[in-house]
Amino acid sequence: MKSPTSWIGRPLRRVEDPKFLRGEATYVDDLVLPGLAHVVFVRSPVAHGVLRAVDTDPARAAPGVMAIVTAADLAGRVTPVVPAAPEGAQIARAPHSILAADKVRYVGEPVATVLAETRRAAEDAAALVALHIDPLPAVTTTAQAYAAETLLHDDAAGNVLMQWSHREGDVDAVFAGAAHVVSQSFHIPRLAPAPIESRGAVAVYDPGMDLLTVWCSMQDPHRPRGQLSRILSRPDDRIRVIIPDVGGAFGSKGHVPPETAVTALLAIAWGRPVKWVEDRRENLAATYQGRGLDVDMALALDRDGHILAIRARVLADLGAYLYPATAQVPITTSMLLTGTYAIPAVSVETLGMATNKVPTGPYRGAGRPEAAYLVERMVDLAAHEMALDPVELRRRNLVPPDRFPYRSALGFTYDSGDYPRALGRACELIGYDQRRREQSAGGPDGRLLGVGVTMYLERAGAQLWESAALTVSPSGRVIVRLGSTPTGQAHETTFAQIAADVLQVDIGAITVEHGDSAIVPRGVGTFGSRSTTVGGSALFVAAQRVKAKATRIAAHLLEAAAEDLQWADGLIYVAGAPDRHVTFADVAAAAFNPVRLPRGIEMGLDEHAIFRLPAPVFPYGAYAAVVEVDPDTGHVAVLDFVAVDDIGRVVNPLTAEGQVIGGVIQGLGEAFTEAVVYDDDGQLLTATFADYGMPRADAVPTVRSEFLETPSPLNPLGIKGVGEAGSIAAPAVIASAVHDALRPLGVRHLDFPFTPARIWQAIRRSPF
Repeated sequence: MKSPTSWIGRPLRRVEDPKFLRGEATYVDDLVLPGLAHVVFVRSPVAHGVLRAVDTDPARAAPGVMAIVTAADLAGRVTPVVPAAPEGAQIARAPHSILAADKVRYVGEPVATVLAETRRAAEDAAALVALHIDPLPAVTTTAQAYAAETLLHDDAAGNVLMQWSHREGDVDAVFAGAAHVVSQSFHIPRLAPAPIESRGAVAVYDPGMDLLTVWCSMQDPHRPRGQLSRILSRPDDRIRVIIPDVGGAFGSKGHVPPETAVTALLAIAWGRPVKWVEDRRENLAATYQGRGLDVDMALALDRDGHILAIRARVLADLGAYLYPATAQVPITTSMLLTGTYAIPAVSVETLGMATNKVPTGPYRGAGRPEAAYLVERMVDLAAHEMALDPVELRRRNLVPPDRFPYRSALGFTYDSGDYPRALGRACELIGYDQRRREQSAGGPDGRLLGVGVTMYLERAGAQLWESAALTVSPSGRVIVRLGSTPTGQAHETTFAQIAADVLQVDIGAITVEHGDSAIVPRGVGTFGSRSTTVGGSALFVAAQRVKAKATRIAAHLLEAAAEDLQWADGLIYVAGAPDRHVTFADVAAAAFNPVRLPRGIEMGLDEHAIFRLPAPVFPYGAYAAVVEVDPDTGHVAVLDFVAVDDIGRVVNPLTAEGQVIGGVIQGLGEAFTEAVVYDDDGQLLTATFADYGMPRADAVPTVRSEFLETPSPLNPLGIKGVGEAGSIAAPAVIASAVHDALRPLGVRHLDFPFTPARIWQAIRRSPF
């Protein structure tokens, strides 16, 4: 009896890496087509103002210029995508315009487009375009927006672009009778996703086929095609979107930029290929940013430290306009404010405010890091004020394993988990009790030791369906076509493992295709830790269907009953008689030979499947960190960092660990160095990497990663997702550890980022 090979769960190296390591990848800017023209955008230098005129005459006369386009030229030819309101929310009608018309509302907003024979010619001509703008007062904070002395949109009363609220239980009565009430205000700064590859697109139009083809650096072909269809009023079957290799996205390439729509329109109008690729300054100024919240939050607790209720008011800095997912992100934060804790009563009000900044949108974690940070900081503050160990306070409030599926007071139903086990394991790995003893003994030279242990919870599997197709060639090769598209997540490895596990073929016999709307089935895309959970399940279903059909063909070839057949290592054999077998390739060949097929079986081995997730899944984990603060400089050294994640069934531990470590590094950037900064006039002060504090390799600590598995009951593989785990948990645990180190000095709270200067100043203000 042969044993099937288990491909799922094996730590295989990524099969897609060699081409990147050899420099053989193809990005948007690598595409060079005959007759290629180039576009450059003229952007507003003013955060808020009335656009009186756009003087293009000198630019039109510049060498190599083919056309200059303003909003007036687009009238009646384009329609901005109007976001739909998330469930339970109200939103204003404030979509991002394609080009600014009557007003400009943030520095970097596209106002005009120069089309030229070369990029250099386009850049030179763009510098000659004069914008005549009458400045208006800039709104740069949520407090200013809420005061509503300056209004940004006629349709946004009080500068409110989005409002959402949820209440469960008699929160006022609970707070009035609580033994302890803990309150804190938080400011979470904006962050720049800053992928290595900036945004870009190449468009070409075939008038004979009436086909617009767009290569773009995005996270999938489906959303760009749908959005371009609406913007250009063009049937989506006359648009082909191809996603070449992508140099990072982190959520920032989920929605079509206005620049891509203009690029496509110019390709149609001129009958020539047109390319747009933004530079780094444009990327930092005009790509939608993440985070950006001001929050007032309170916890009510009984005498034993049980959390009875939370109350929160969330003001989200949404920027000047709404992209399709802008309003959803702070709602996700709000719905996760109970975290992993059984809190029976809640009152949360969330307002998305209009400011004179680039809009916000999903950035790795997309609302989850903010929620984890807020609730975990509040638990730490409560533990300190009640003189309880912070780990013990968490233990008293975690949702117990026997209460799953668990409906939170904010409306989510958590699918599965064992939160106390994760917390205990993180404490074991960090050596929690020993670290506390070291802390009590004091560090050398007066250095301050801090120990942080926090939980996190993620909602994954958004937009609850995905597709996959599987085709077997007559030679037995397996072609997998995905609705999901990788931007660094190792789809070609992990999805091949799923197919290999079902069909019992070698992973080398599998080709994974993605990113071309003309090839792959309609789907949703890659974001929100959903690819393997939803897309992998679709592939699993398609592979099972292929296997069932192949089993019937093999039974016919072997003259055996289908139920008596076993699969292992490329063979299909009769149970108890392994010598009676056919190879998978034999069956594939027979599938294309009608003479060898059993009656009633159609030719070929092809299946397409759509998997519908009945509800979101909820990965979670416990992280622990030990830091040392130098009181003389404010520098923080991370001495130890532990990540314990429960992502359900793990397809590839090696790639999953890579996702965790990558997310942790981004989380460390949020905690220590990163913040998008605007001045009072709405001018971007962090406009280059000289000013915006990206984390450096020499500042990254060793990360010890471990996985637990409580499979999700909501999909056939039991998967929950891992793409955002580290970015969600790392800021919260670093905040916990840093504040733990500073607590003896009377420092109650600091906002991100924990720069040496900010910590040094807090220490100097300390009365101790």
